[in-house]
Amino acid sequence: MNSLQGHLLVASTSLLDPNFRRAVVLIVRHNEDGAVGLILNRRTTATIEEVWDKVSQSPCQRADNVYLGGPCQGPLMAVHVRAAEDDIEILEGVYFTSEPEELERIVVEPELKSKFFFGYAGWGHGQLEAELNQGAWLTLPATVEHVFGNQQGVWEKLLKQGTGRSLAALLNIKHVPTDPSLN
Repeated sequence: MNSLQGHLLVASTSLLDPNFRRAVVLIVRHNEDGAVGLILNRRTTATIEEVWDKVSQSPCQRADNVYLGGPCQGPLMAVHVRAAEDDIEILEGVYFTSEPEELERIVVEPELKSKFFFGYAGWGHGQLEAELNQGAWLTLPATVEHVFGNQQGVWEKLLKQGTGRSLAALLNIKHVPTDPSLN
């Protein structure tokens, strides 16, 4: 099994499940037991400051919006750029935590690149692989820009990028320009 940790799942146009329609999911962990991911492009209107008041008594100096990470319930979670002892390194320089002590340190650093999530996407053993075989998802390696960049229109952009890569691989084309219209 090849782990997709640190990759993006981009919902195909045929994926109509309302939980994942037009979703871009960052895979946080993927192993023999299954996979866990966070939907990057489902920003809510709630801010971390509002949510933090409900989960902690410690101060919060951030006003970022919280994201809906997926349909499975879970604790408040964060993806960020500062390594800590209990964190999972998702990809080089990008970390995941749900540890309350680490979250307390992150919410008092307004300049730290981070995103906060409620909920997550989860797949049991073999479930994600089956969905991939059915063509429900395109996969792309994630970058720091994918995780923390502007999410407006990201699904369309990544779908186009992923479809182009898939087609090039299928046709055994070695060099595809980033923007074929410039050819």
